[in-house]
Order: sequence, then C-alpha cells, then structure tokens
Amino acid sequence: MGEFEAVGEIVTGAMVGRAVEPKAGEVSADGHTHERNCLNCGTALTGDFCHACGQHAHIHRTLTAFFHDLLHGLLHFEGKIWNTLPMLVWRPGDLTRRYVDGERARFVSPIALFLFSIFLMFAAVSVFGGGGEFPAQAKQGLQEELRIDQAKLARIEAMRDAEAKAGRPTAELNEKIGEVKDEIKAIEGVSSGNLEDMGIQTKIPGWIGNSVSKAARNPELVAYKLKTNAYKFSWLIIPLSVPFVWLLFPFSRRFRLYDHTVFVTYSLCFMSLLVVAGLVFGAAGMTGLAGLLWLLPPFHMYRQLKGAYSLRRAGALWRTALLTIFAMIVVGLFSAVLVGVGTFD
Repeated sequence: MGEFEAVGEIVTGAMVGRAVEPKAGEVSADGHTHERNCLNCGTALTGDFCHACGQHAHIHRTLTAFFHDLLHGLLHFEGKIWNTLPMLVWRPGDLTRRYVDGERARFVSPIALFLFSIFLMFAAVSVFGGGGEFPAQAKQGLQEELRIDQAKLARIEAMRDAEAKAGRPTAELNEKIGEVKDEIKAIEGVSSGNLEDMGIQTKIPGWIGNSVSKAARNPELVAYKLKTNAYKFSWLIIPLSVPFVWLLFPFSRRFRLYDHTVFVTYSLCFMSLLVVAGLVFGAAGMTGLAGLLWLLPPFHMYRQLKGAYSLRRAGALWRTALLTIFAMIVVGLFSAVLVGVGTFD
C-alpha cells in the first residue's frame, strides 16, 4: 500500500501545483480559452506567454490537457525527458558534462530524475518482486533467534549465581547478561514494530558489528529490512558515493564535488531504471535478457566517466575498475546503515 500512497501524494502535489487558477476563461468547442488578458495576473497578453508571470496565454480545459499537465508537473515531460533518457542510456558522460556546464533547459535535472526513477524502481519491486508482508521465513528466524538468546541468558544467569555463591566476582557475567537482554529486547521490538524496543545502537563500531552479526544469523530478516527501508533512505546513496568518486580525481581543480554529485546522481538514475527493466523482463518470462542487463553497469560507468571527465581510454578503464569496487563498498555501507539503524515503518 505504501507505493499507492506515494502515487497519491505525487498526484496531489502535481494537481495543487498546476491547477490553481483564480479565474476561468471562456471555453470554446475545442476546449481552449481565448482571452486577451492573462487569467492569472490580468496583464494584457502580447504573445504565447504572459510577460509578467510566465503563464501560458491560453489555457486548455480538456481531459487530455489535464493529464498532460500532470505529467509535466511531475517531471517536465514536455521534451525534456525525451532529450534526457536516450543520452542517459547511451551517452551518459555527455549528458553529465553538458548539465554541469550549464545546459539545463534541455534536460531533466539529476535530482528530479533520481526521485522519479527511485520511485519507479521500488514500485516495480513491489509489483514484480513480491509484496511487502513480513515473510514467514523471517518470522521463523526471529523465533529461533529469540529461543537461542533466551537459553543463552538462562545459562549465563546460572553461571553468575554459581560464581556469586562461591564468592567470586560476577561483573563480567553481569555485563554479558545485559548484552543478551538487549538482544532479546531488540528481537521482541522487531516482532512488535516498536522502535524503542529495538535496541538501536548509537556507537558506529557497535551497530556495524551488530548488523554483520544479525545478517549472518538471519539473512531473511535482513532482506526484509532492506526492502522496507531502502526507499526512504535511498537519497543516502548519493553522499555515500560522492567521496569515492572524488578519490578517482583527488585534489583536482578542474572537477569539483558538484561535478561528482551530478555524475553520481545520473548514474544512480540509470541503475534504478536498469532494475526496473530487469524486473519487467523477468516478469515477462525473458529471464535470459534480464540476466544480460547485469553486464551493463560497468560498461555504462566507463562511458559516463570517459565522457563526463574527458578521459582517455586507459584512464577511463582503470577508474571504471576502481569505481566498480567502490560501488560494492557503497552498497555494503548503505545496507549496514539500514540494518544497523533498525528503523521500520
């Protein structure tokens, strides 16, 4: 249901942004208005657009125009998307460089395309990749993990009591008991959806170590966490990725963080749309073609690096190899953040 709520929010926002018109013009049989003064600000019209507020001189009041305005309000589909997508697929470096150099009117901005492609990807995952229900296998994993921790707690408490009767120190055992109780509380919090009971770790080494441990013990639960939280935190991939791209051009005066951010954002747009294509092909039974799509990311990164940074073939190749490794590191960091924080809807 989350994807449908997101659709509703986007549609509502587009309608609010595009439909507010204080006056209504006379409508002819073709659904167009033919006024001499701007319906928005009242300024006398001398061309196709009002020179005072920028509104189109003659508004359309047809159902076709309504959906046209909706698409335009979402992503400026009027020409821009058709200029952007082909270049994003085949000439990503040229697209990145031209946008950075100031050619903005022809292309959809990186962040607008990123938001749209991420939404589309997670909608496709929801439709073609299974629902968002908590999987039964993950529930069984939680119960098994809870049983193991409770048995462990009982053993350590028995050892603590024995040590106390013998007059020996029990501080270390008490500390272990506290750790196990925190784990039990976290598991119970996951089951109930109570954030306060999830035992969120605040120290960086702690939550990363805890993430790795839980991932090894319960991969199904980890997969569920990633699926349910990745959409909300997808923007985090951009700041995680930019420093790694900077490492490909350290201390460069020609290429700045802004260039790297545009590069990363357009690259993520392509990868998101590639996932959508793979899911669609897979759902259509073309699994072989869907599998071939996973060979495209390094090739796309090579072309984008070569064009965006005006590199020679050798320079683009070794940077592509490094960037592929960096991408896997970023995915690992992003996954660790999602699992470690432990936030749920």
